Amino acid sequence: MKVMVLMGGTSTERDVSLRSGQAVSEALRSKGYEVETLDLQPENLGEIPKARPDVVYLALHGKNGEDGTVQGYLELLNIPYTGPGLAASAICMNKILTKKLLAYEGLPTADFITLKKSCFSPDALVVDTVVERLGLPLVVKSASQGSSIGTYIVKSADKILDAIEDAFKLDNEVILERFIDGIQMTVTIVGNDRPRVYPIIEITAENEFYDYESKYTPGMSNHIIPARISESLKQKVATICEEAYKATGCRGVSRIDVMADKDENPYILEINTIPGMTATSLVPDAARAIGQSFEELVDELVKLALEK
Repeated sequence: MKVMVLMGGTSTERDVSLRSGQAVSEALRSKGYEVETLDLQPENLGEIPKARPDVVYLALHGKNGEDGTVQGYLELLNIPYTGPGLAASAICMNKILTKKLLAYEGLPTADFITLKKSCFSPDALVVDTVVERLGLPLVVKSASQGSSIGTYIVKSADKILDAIEDAFKLDNEVILERFIDGIQMTVTIVGNDRPRVYPIIEITAENEFYDYESKYTPGMSNHIIPARISESLKQKVATICEEAYKATGCRGVSRIDVMADKDENPYILEINTIPGMTATSLVPDAARAIGQSFEELVDELVKLALEK
């Protein structure tokens, strides 16, 4: 069976994508697949139908790869691909759409305010009102960036506008979010119609939060399995993550990030539809915790793509 691995791309997460794609390619070859890789660029899209792959493994992260654009192209070509479909990918890539859908479904997510670049005026933003509603510290995020790129924790009111301006450099939409002080966790879910919830991973970081450097630099973070939380909180987190996976229409694999406050109230932060598959990535760690090797994991994801 021929698998084409799409990697690289044009987003701010290009370097991580190349590392994910390389690791996946080696794993697939070890399982006996014929593997072709493609560093996806606008000018080489035509290489995909020329290669006539049986299935495409998406190792792209960020815009123009994880946001439904490539998924839509592959749908037109009638080529199976790994991970969630077009709609789920587009929704989950945009943190604002994700949070609105979660709120509609009654799933817990931190209180938030949204801003659009086209109608944003620093003079019109009432900082005092923002602080009154969200408190301090608060979190400022670019709406459609991954790997914590464009994410800022703001501890004083006089820094809010600076963080918003920085976030707008990466995106046309920005989200201001209540800061949850507590335990950060992530939950891997694998499957189509009957998804499986993998062991919850607790994350600690050397930096102030689990930022880009912490995620991809060995020794800058710890993945603790099982998470050091009560059984009741484990059940809450597993339940809301599985419900979020289904509500957004995810399939194949996704990784859901969660914070729990000191009263054991969990809040969904975001949903990653093409999670990293590098040496420091969380999904392979979760798989190892149930005795599933990296090679077995990527093999299963290909089979789930074909099942769709």
